[in-house]
Amino acid sequence: MPAYARTRLRQATDLLDRLLQFDLPADAIIDRYFKANRNMGARDRAFAAETVYGCLRHMRELQALYEPVHKPETTAERAAWLAATWLLKYAGWSARALIQAGFAAGAVQLVERIRALDLFEFPLAVRANLPDWLADSLCLRFGADETLMLAASLNQPAPVDIRVNIGKIDREHLQSQLKEEGFELMPTPYSPYGLRRELRGPLFTSRAFRAGLFELQDEGSQLIGLLAHVKPGQQVVDFCAGAGGKTLQMAAMMGNSGAVYAFDVARKRLDRLRPRLLRAGVHTVQRHVIQDENDPALARLAAKADVVLVDAPCSGTGTLRRNPDIKWRQINIAGLSTLQGRILDSAARLVKRGGRLVYATCSLLQEENSGVTSLFLAAHPEFKVLPAGEILVSQGIGIHGAQALDGALELFPHRHNTDGFYALVMQRAI
Repeated sequence: MPAYARTRLRQATDLLDRLLQFDLPADAIIDRYFKANRNMGARDRAFAAETVYGCLRHMRELQALYEPVHKPETTAERAAWLAATWLLKYAGWSARALIQAGFAAGAVQLVERIRALDLFEFPLAVRANLPDWLADSLCLRFGADETLMLAASLNQPAPVDIRVNIGKIDREHLQSQLKEEGFELMPTPYSPYGLRRELRGPLFTSRAFRAGLFELQDEGSQLIGLLAHVKPGQQVVDFCAGAGGKTLQMAAMMGNSGAVYAFDVARKRLDRLRPRLLRAGVHTVQRHVIQDENDPALARLAAKADVVLVDAPCSGTGTLRRNPDIKWRQINIAGLSTLQGRILDSAARLVKRGGRLVYATCSLLQEENSGVTSLFLAAHPEFKVLPAGEILVSQGIGIHGAQALDGALELFPHRHNTDGFYALVMQRAI
């Protein structure tokens, strides 16, 4: 075992100890840790990131493996045992390697348990590496077998999807240009604007990125932008714009004409949109920080928008491939669904006669999806559902089994190799 293994294991354990407090998103904590430890080389950072994400994805299984051998008393000790178990089971380490790297007590017993144990002895939630509440919710909907398939997909790293900036280049030419720079990407199967790379790599140091020719965006997210079906010259509202991925997409689809209003309650998120707009060459987007969904500033757009997209704040359970820490956090689903209903009601006031309202989440839970839209439609008979499948087919996109019973688009990683998404398109009566 190389001498640096001890240092790498210590760094990964220290980082995981910090992550297990679950007070900030994992990617933010990792970024801060690397900035505070600039002496870490690229391979050190890669080892730490791979180890901590592996532990977050497989935490229940790892705990079930080590707890009969040892029950940690502190978060730091728990981090050490999680990392050791993951390295033994998934990274090919031996007990000897662990001992040489500084993890001595219990290494041999842990290896023996891993070798002897059949994981099918564990409850479904443990095998799925999900909290009980989420495993139970998914089982009620999908059944045990498909829940395990979905969970297995959620516990794999996501591919890298990018969206071509069609305002500057088409997909074929971007693919060729990136290949010349040493990056092999393939067209995404559904989105006509997407390219996919299975391997991580320094795409954001490429000349193509600096020239604003693409943005990072999951294919499922791109499909929601396509459901908005915006057209040049329209007045479009991105009601919960965040850092503006779909804002940028819609502006490009509109040929940089008309107007896109990007609203959000967080100034920091909207501030991140500004350099992206400059890089993409987009000049039709207006950014506005609002106090909440009832901000008086929204009144000036009442009944004027051709399209309003509500990418609602949600549990994020559809993004566990990228954000595995989400599943271990306390999530107030009832509170979120209430907020989502209020936001949807407010956003609907901006839709003009004949205009479209698109409600979307990156959640797997019906309480945040059809549970919200069914209540909205019952209270707003002036809106009718436009089947998502028909909207996509009209743009040359066919996705088998992706239209839900309520007419929404529903995407799942084990079926479509995208993040989990729900999107319902509604049209206001003329």
